Amino acid sequence: MIQAVLFDLDGVLVSTDEYHYRSWKKLSDEEGFIFFDHEFNHKFRGVARMECVEIITKASGKTYSREQKQELADRKNRYFAESLSSVTTEALLPGALSALNELKNRGIKTAVASNSRNALTIIKQVKIEHLLDAVIDGHQIENSKPDPEVFLLAAKKVDTSPDHCLVVEDAVAGIESARRAGMKALGIGTKERLPNADIVVPNLSAISVDELLKL
Repeated sequence: MIQAVLFDLDGVLVSTDEYHYRSWKKLSDEEGFIFFDHEFNHKFRGVARMECVEIITKASGKTYSREQKQELADRKNRYFAESLSSVTTEALLPGALSALNELKNRGIKTAVASNSRNALTIIKQVKIEHLLDAVIDGHQIENSKPDPEVFLLAAKKVDTSPDHCLVVEDAVAGIESARRAGMKALGIGTKERLPNADIVVPNLSAISVDELLKL
């Protein structure tokens, strides 16, 4: 029986894709990465920031030291963090708010479990903090998804065993993380992209809470 639902944030509850894209694009323009566009940006879905830096610098053909790569990551995050002040409740994805409200009304524990270090800021901007029992973000973990650490910590925070937790994810790495944590997984997207999820829906408005809790 599902007693807790652990949500990834971006692409599941909210969409800040365009904010990330603009931040990477600004960095790319400054570095002369003329190949960077929306299609290339898809490579970054569900990937930790330093891994994204590895991907983009390798594609550039330029050589960067470890310190320079860290500076790129820090600069991109600064651009992204600066943009978050303009995020509003309009960033909430279809079905997200109603699902959180209904789960809370039924006494089901909820948590956000995200690699992002900006998760809490975004949660506050879209005004859903009061609907969550816990928030686990990049500040609290050592290993990013697909490592199961973030979901196992979230389960601990809401005092629920992993086998009674359901993960809601939109990334391959997140689904793998849930599997490795011993949890069921609801995928947001397409079955082609998320074949290892227990069930896949386009967004949370496409599944009822009753159906969700039966997974």
